[in-house]
Amino acid sequence: MTDRTAAERADYLSRRRARALPMLAVLYLSQQVTFFSALDSGGHESARAVKIGAWLVLSAVLLAALTTKGFWLQPREVRDLIDDENTRANRLEAIRYGYIAGMLTAMAIYFWAQVEPLTAMETIHLVLSAGLGVALVRFGFLERRAHKDG
Repeated sequence: MTDRTAAERADYLSRRRARALPMLAVLYLSQQVTFFSALDSGGHESARAVKIGAWLVLSAVLLAALTTKGFWLQPREVRDLIDDENTRANRLEAIRYGYIAGMLTAMAIYFWAQVEPLTAMETIHLVLSAGLGVALVRFGFLERRAHKDG
């Protein structure tokens, strides 16, 4: 792989990202079961902290990957080629979808809390997970479509 030009490397990584993002989104959203099972009072406190900490670290990494060029270990030239105008437009649309999903989730929680109270941790978790999950799915979908068209 070292004999590839920067453009070939950027194209390869961009296609790889388009394939990986939907899988990461599924993994991230399926992890919600783990989080809510960690809230049960029957488990060990240390296991609960690890599960919640793992979700928070994964959320931070996915958010950083979504809002930056990503591929932090690649040369700057490759990262700049990966982050073309189309990718930036796709990223902005994905973030917009994620924001809308977060706001709609917050509105739903407002009404849900009238029936069954939620803790602050549960509320934050739901809003962040919905927003980030939707943004990841949308960005992955747009990037895959761009590679099919291009």
